[in-house]
Amino acid sequence: MTTAPVDPMIGRLIDGRYQVRSRIARGGMATVYLATDLRLERRVAIKIMHGHLADDNTFKTRFVQEARSAARLAHPNVVNVFDQGQDSDMAYLVMEYLPGITLRDLLKDYKRLTPEQTTDIMDAVLAGLAAAHKAGIVHRDLKPENVLLADDGRIKLGDFGLARAASANTATGQALLGTIAYLSPELVTRGVADARSDIYAVGIMMYEMLTGEQPYVGEAPMAIAYQHANDQVPMPSSKNPTVPAELDELVLWATTRDPEGRPRDAKEMLDRLREVEPAIRGGFAGPVNATMVLSSMPAQATPTAATTVLGVAGTRGVATAPETPPLSDADGGGPDAAALTTAAARRRRRGYWILALVLLLTGLAAGTGWYFGSGPGSYAQVPATSGMSVEEARAELEGAGLTVAQAERNDPVVPAGSVSGTDPAEGEQVNRGSEVTLYVSTGPAIIPVPQVTGLPEADARAQLAAFAVAEAPVEQFSGDVESGSVIAVLDADGAPAPEQYAEQGELTLVVSVGRVPPVEGLPAGEAETRLVDAGLTVTYNDPVFDAEVPADHVKTADWTEDPMVPGSTVVLTVSKGPDLVAIPDVVGKNWEDAGAELRDAGFVVDYNAAVDIAPSLFVVSKTTPAAGETALRGSSVSVNFAGF
Repeated sequence: MTTAPVDPMIGRLIDGRYQVRSRIARGGMATVYLATDLRLERRVAIKIMHGHLADDNTFKTRFVQEARSAARLAHPNVVNVFDQGQDSDMAYLVMEYLPGITLRDLLKDYKRLTPEQTTDIMDAVLAGLAAAHKAGIVHRDLKPENVLLADDGRIKLGDFGLARAASANTATGQALLGTIAYLSPELVTRGVADARSDIYAVGIMMYEMLTGEQPYVGEAPMAIAYQHANDQVPMPSSKNPTVPAELDELVLWATTRDPEGRPRDAKEMLDRLREVEPAIRGGFAGPVNATMVLSSMPAQATPTAATTVLGVAGTRGVATAPETPPLSDADGGGPDAAALTTAAARRRRRGYWILALVLLLTGLAAGTGWYFGSGPGSYAQVPATSGMSVEEARAELEGAGLTVAQAERNDPVVPAGSVSGTDPAEGEQVNRGSEVTLYVSTGPAIIPVPQVTGLPEADARAQLAAFAVAEAPVEQFSGDVESGSVIAVLDADGAPAPEQYAEQGELTLVVSVGRVPPVEGLPAGEAETRLVDAGLTVTYNDPVFDAEVPADHVKTADWTEDPMVPGSTVVLTVSKGPDLVAIPDVVGKNWEDAGAELRDAGFVVDYNAAVDIAPSLFVVSKTTPAAGETALRGSSVSVNFAGF
């Protein structure tokens, strides 16, 4: 007989605060455990990233993103996130613990749900999703496994592990993420997702809830993805004729292949669902409602003469017809007066007991209603207080019937002195009179800024996850830092970031785009193309003669800025080649005139005799190079004289 291996996490104390009790579930990126928060003495769910992913910055960034995405939401239909951190090499996320089942478990048990049940669940899912969309968050992994049905009846949306801030088109950046059965066509074909992609997944979930099966099946994931990209989801009534037309239309609207044809966000779809809900509940003639409550006691039959027992001896517990009462000899056939009097007295006593019991039950019901409705046993919802002053928040909580304890904590968003939140969080249901901790912000925490110079941009962003790093980096040319790596980090004022900075403070990365392309010696056209392709602007100086650089080639490339950034200007100086001049014809001229003419032409004159002895005797006989030949301006020309 073999025993299952013991999970080493069971019993471990995480971060000196969370005592792990048991394992709840295991996923592809993390394992979820039931734990006790020893500081606040409450049960929580703690999600711990798998050890083999701890060194992968991409997964770690996605794990931290889940915490931030979910923490930005405060809604009764979204699982609350309480804390996030790292203990040794373990990244963890602390969430609200909801004992219960998932929508997937419910579908496994019941196969398909009634239209009324589907409407109830989708109302809660869309309400939570609408809060996410309003906060600018796209879930990107909606499926029945992520819809939690608590034992107390609450329905919540969880697992924001793939969530990302929404833009006009939020690209996945890598392979397709999310479960293939719920992927929208645009995710399959273009790898982009927005709020309408979540709506598509909601439509697929509704189809599955109403029919008991997914619209597309296949042996390989790509086969299912192909159907999502090319086919229209059928109406649920084609599989289940009892589905109302209103839900058919809602599913078709949500699963339209063109995103422009779908609801723009969950709020629009929720409004439509609530519009048609009365028709779904009132006009649907389906099977008997499974939640109908019937009395546990059978209706008492109306008493008749044949069933009334007036205490006949020897027949206890048996309903039989009584014997006809004996007739009196005195009245010649009337009923026995003593028997009738005894029966009437018995009926009166039984009526008093019934009246007393009814009055007692009525009193108990009224007391119970008061106790749980407005008395100590009633529930109160924690009101929203974030951003209020302490006085306003305290008055709001006490007005809801709660007692208030005050504490402080850092908050990167809420200004110091204002309320940053409560524990339990806003929207939660608690017993009236319960104590709620009111957190007053002390402003953002001042934390060290990691040294990321020289790291690839993605790695630098992962290390700076505690700060608000600008999406668009400053690009700069560098001959020392390779392209795509960080040259520097700037603070909100554009100065180099200090060693310590406010949590969630604004930072900007300066990222290298490589060196400015070297173009000296290249043909001018090719040089300009290389510089323009690198994002630079090109202007020209006047061309110059150069004996060493061929004509129409770049002699020099001068920068106008330091450092150079995309858009900066490079000034090119192009060579005209060597400066060649024709030798003038000075044969037969005296040495003075010949020398002056050669010097005027740009040459240096070299005589082969001492011309200062008798100037008039020296007549030029030839020059080297000879007259008519060309030579570089500034070069030497030898002059020969007759007789020498």
